[in-house]
Amino acid sequence: MAHPFARGLGLKALAVALAVLLRLAVAGDPIVERGFRIPLEFENLPGAVEILGDAPDTVEVRVRGLSGVLRRLEAGDVAAIIPLGSARAGTRLFDMTDGLVQVPLGVEVTQVIPSTVSLRLDVQGLPKLVPVVPVVEGEPATGFVVGAVTADPAMVEVIGPLSRLGELTYVITESLDVTGTAVPVTSTVTVGVDDPYLRLATPRAARVTVDIVREPVQRTLEDVPVQTRNAADGLTWEATPASVTVTVFGPPELLRELDGEDVTAYLDLAGHGAGVYNLAVTIDPHRAFDAVTVEPTVVQVTLQ
Repeated sequence: MAHPFARGLGLKALAVALAVLLRLAVAGDPIVERGFRIPLEFENLPGAVEILGDAPDTVEVRVRGLSGVLRRLEAGDVAAIIPLGSARAGTRLFDMTDGLVQVPLGVEVTQVIPSTVSLRLDVQGLPKLVPVVPVVEGEPATGFVVGAVTADPAMVEVIGPLSRLGELTYVITESLDVTGTAVPVTSTVTVGVDDPYLRLATPRAARVTVDIVREPVQRTLEDVPVQTRNAADGLTWEATPASVTVTVFGPPELLRELDGEDVTAYLDLAGHGAGVYNLAVTIDPHRAFDAVTVEPTVVQVTLQ
């Protein structure tokens, strides 16, 4: 009968041989270093906190280990993760060499660049309602100018860090080109925020209409009669001169039919009793024009 020790002797010998070979292989595998550039990840960022400033997108990591192990190592096997679950507003420093780079067993982190990551954190503000300001480029056809510019919706909500929201007064649209046109331009364009830390509460487009109108012209109207208002009961008045010259500015199609009777120049006599006064001439507002100049600007009026 065979001795119990002799049972499976061939298999035992093979196992010993493999162990010896493996030990020799490991003993002959040198320790090396290798570098990786990997994404910098932020974990558990509170919903009420946002990152400001120029936080790095990636970090450079150098690792050490057996040559055979590092040859099989890929960038996805190494992770740089900053936990932000307990973060609060303000400037925070994170030591990347303090266990923030994760590597497989048997691999050692020897260097991280940058070794310290500085993050500026801010509290997220409440949505802010701001106007939409369309961007218009180019010059209309000769004799025409840009008139009213409207956007629908006229207001949108913006969200982001509280400190940045406080500085925001409006958002903009993609540009509309009106070069050479003589008719209104309407287009649906994207609305955006010209601040990388802010964003629309809901992505939006706006329907923008740009009115193209005739270029305003000037016209001078002479002998516009001077009138009075708010004269005290029982007083008569006389103005010197009795008429003024008014230069107006407006659309040519409206100014073409304008005459002196369409312009009201008056003196306000409120609070004035009998006497002689030098009073400023006022021009009543009119839908067709804006008054540019009045000559003379002051008229002498005698009350008696």
